[in-house]
Amino acid sequence: MKTIEQEAKDVDTAVQLALEKLEVQEDKVDVEVIEEGQKGLFGILGSKNAKVKVTIKEDKGQKAFDFLSEILSLMNLEADAEVLEKESDYVLLNITGPNLGIVIGRRGKTLDALQYLVSLAINKNGNDYYRILLDAEGYRKRRKDTLQNLAMRLADKAKKKKTKVVLEPMPAHERRIIHISLKDDIQVETYSEGEEPYRKVIIDYRGN
Repeated sequence: MKTIEQEAKDVDTAVQLALEKLEVQEDKVDVEVIEEGQKGLFGILGSKNAKVKVTIKEDKGQKAFDFLSEILSLMNLEADAEVLEKESDYVLLNITGPNLGIVIGRRGKTLDALQYLVSLAINKNGNDYYRILLDAEGYRKRRKDTLQNLAMRLADKAKKKKTKVVLEPMPAHERRIIHISLKDDIQVETYSEGEEPYRKVIIDYRGN
């Protein structure tokens, strides 16, 4: 991150001079006021400049893109990364290429592992958490549809047999899809049991 200190007759002027030197807009920086400055007697005697420290904010979305691109290169894959969405608190990255089965893995486990690795690298400094979402040619949407259909089918099974159904272990974002899919079904309730990475969803019949 690039940082400069700037002095001027007042804080606002010091900040503007710093922005011009950094060639960025004010919403792209953090400003720390070191000295407020003093006008002095008659605006001359004893006057003291204001002093600020201006730091360009880290672009975590770009950093995530660069890190993912490096990983794909090291894996010797015919695959590229692209930014689909980027906000102040999250980025959605997509992987494109001819053969992405190895990137996705069985039921998305490799994709989940890559997402976790990128997230770990971006959030390692312990600052505000930046959410990383990783997809590969629409896999997440297809998987979501599959899980929603699975939730409905197993909920019907739980209601017909008046019992509970235990799903296989899933990552947190997939468990959430099951919970949301069945939240309005008054005949069943869903909850999670177990420890990561073996935590699983339970669909439990509770009657009318």
